Amino acid sequence: MVDYTGAIDERTRELLADKARNVGEMLVKRADADPNRVAFKYPDANEDWQELTWDATREFAFDLAAAMLAVGLGPEDRVAIAAATRIEWILADLAIMCAGGATTTIYPSTQSDDVNFILADSGSRIAIVEDLAQLEKLQEHPEIVDGLLAIVLMDGDAPGERVHSWADFRQLGKEHRAAHPTLVNEVIESIEPERLSTLIYTSGTTGLPKGVRLDHEAWTYQGRAIEMMDLATPDDIQYLWLPLSHVFGKCLLSIQLQIGFTTAVDGRIDKIVDGLGIIKPTFMAGAPRIFEKVRARVMVGNAAGLKSKIARWAFSVGKRSVPYRLEGRPLPGPLGLQYRIADKLVFSKLKARLGGNLRFMVSGSAKLSKQVQEWFYAAGILVVEGYGMTETSAVICVNHPSVPRLGTVGPPLAGSEFKIAEDGELLVRGPGVTRGYHNLPEFTDETIIDGWLHTGDIGELDNDGYLRIRDRKKDLMKTSGGKYVAPQKVEGTLVASCPYISQAVVTGDGRKHISALLVLDPDSLKGWSEHHDGGKLKGLNYEELTQHDEVEVMLQRFVDNANSRLERWETVKRFKVLDHELTVDDGAVTPSLKIRRSRVEDSYADLIDSMYDKEED
Repeated sequence: MVDYTGAIDERTRELLADKARNVGEMLVKRADADPNRVAFKYPDANEDWQELTWDATREFAFDLAAAMLAVGLGPEDRVAIAAATRIEWILADLAIMCAGGATTTIYPSTQSDDVNFILADSGSRIAIVEDLAQLEKLQEHPEIVDGLLAIVLMDGDAPGERVHSWADFRQLGKEHRAAHPTLVNEVIESIEPERLSTLIYTSGTTGLPKGVRLDHEAWTYQGRAIEMMDLATPDDIQYLWLPLSHVFGKCLLSIQLQIGFTTAVDGRIDKIVDGLGIIKPTFMAGAPRIFEKVRARVMVGNAAGLKSKIARWAFSVGKRSVPYRLEGRPLPGPLGLQYRIADKLVFSKLKARLGGNLRFMVSGSAKLSKQVQEWFYAAGILVVEGYGMTETSAVICVNHPSVPRLGTVGPPLAGSEFKIAEDGELLVRGPGVTRGYHNLPEFTDETIIDGWLHTGDIGELDNDGYLRIRDRKKDLMKTSGGKYVAPQKVEGTLVASCPYISQAVVTGDGRKHISALLVLDPDSLKGWSEHHDGGKLKGLNYEELTQHDEVEVMLQRFVDNANSRLERWETVKRFKVLDHELTVDDGAVTPSLKIRRSRVEDSYADLIDSMYDKEED
């Protein structure tokens, strides 16, 4: 091992020990401490935002938990949830924790065969589904349905054996609680920290999904470790839109239980901007692509005329302010005045679009471009980056908003430890690390060795123990000239350098040079066509524009700019533009918005080959 950080002293152990034994106990403690405080805000069917107090949250969760126990749920029995992010997802999850079961997460976009695999592999005993469309996926596999104790519909009603509406299932729980008033509390008291609480199937970039087993201590640790950081306070308001089927969204709930802040929950991505304006949150988490899209829209919206000149001036001022502000130094007189003007003319409007009250945003689930992060910081909007994976119950490290170090993902959480192996791979251990993979003992033994999780990521530690993630170990490319290239770095540079590029996939393993497949943002491209050369391309559709020679010329300028930020052997020599986006539905992108590189390379093998002359290979 060449690097190590995160030694745990006795005081840290004592502080971490002051936590709940399980997630159900976290809910009980929070509801006892703040019964009338607002726990959740959520939109109803009429788009009106409703509120749920902590006490009301406990009552709802206890009713659902009692219903699960009434139909026969046993300790660690799995309960599958197939739904988008919404208040019912959260209540169902809390109920499962309180009933002693284990939540199995299923993305609502998951295809029927994969739903069947997850239900069968997990051995789920209850399925809670969002609507009739999700129910139909289950019913395509009657052998799975026959093994379920109950199916619960969040929306709608479908009479059938063991099929319950949301309201009817809660009523069943109320009746069971009336007959056994202490039952749920007794179950919570019986749940040990090492009991299985969650089974999250990683979407994976290759092969079948793997079920990652996370126990109750993983979540109670997350909550306590983040609380010890003073990252958030009970007075904060979170806006939660992330998919709760993904570990990043799920971990935010355990942090909320520990700290007690209010969460506004609405998973409809097209409603985020409207929701931010209504809720005015103090923090929000997201994936890098969301931040990239915001930046691209602002840049394209300010692409012409006087507005463009003012915006470019403002961001140049903001960029010059970054070193002073990061170090906590006052801006020199002239720069300070310029920054105040830039803020009034440009930055304040961007902040207002994000609700106006954001203290910080958190980026996770994939690597964030430092260039994108600095752009936001120049505008006075702090995006702190963290790092984690499903196997670490999400967060294993994160930058603190008071001392952000851009380009890093922060030091390890209290109680967690890092090592960098000789080949650069990051190894981690701590209470948040999985105990293993469901039904995959051999893979568990290969991945977790002597308590250390082999992450598959290439990392570096600076002198203060802050971590930088370079790339996935398996994704590193080696050109025929013997140079190693980290594709995420190149892809991030491309996206950050061009407001019209929404996705980039770099290729070049074993080749003489690096090439790229580019996907363009439809709205940004349309805006460009309306202003380019008097709008002569205005009538063309998205597919036609992506293949137009003048678009290629425009992109080449941006690619050249990106190349100027890269090492010579990393530069993109050729590129092709796809006439469609890479999506979850076509299998090219995971539900957490990561590119399935091998799938893309297989699907577009001929197009990739066309970027390389035969004599080169």
